[in-house]
Amino acid sequence: MTGKKPYPYPSFRFRIEIGGITVAQVSDVTGLQIETETEPLEEGGNNDFIYQLPKRTKYQNITLKRGITDLDEMWNWYQSVVIGKFIRKNGSIVLMDAAGEDKWCWNFHGAFPVKWTGPDLKSDGNTVAFESIELAHHGIWKG
Repeated sequence: MTGKKPYPYPSFRFRIEIGGITVAQVSDVTGLQIETETEPLEEGGNNDFIYQLPKRTKYQNITLKRGITDLDEMWNWYQSVVIGKFIRKNGSIVLMDAAGEDKWCWNFHGAFPVKWTGPDLKSDGNTVAFESIELAHHGIWKG
């Protein structure tokens, strides 16, 4: 045995690192998805299957959701895009085990914000005000 643990890691213990931006208290990360398109190729005389040839690989946008705090770096980054200053940044999403040790790391590069969503405000509620920011990027790889 190599000493690797055979059980899966919990999904609730992670951290986000984006060059020059403190991303505090992120509660959700979605969009860790890579998809390769295929093109079918039918061969004459072969009727029991169709060849699937790989084409372009696409990366879904990464969305970060967090409670609004006094830290406004993410908002400021998006506002720079709004006024035409596309500042691309590299980052990492790091999954940790129960002891807080890094186990998996997904790196992304060339990211910039393309969507910001503010909180749903309700006078009769007492929930946390959440914001989310969606990042376009040039790819994900395991670090």
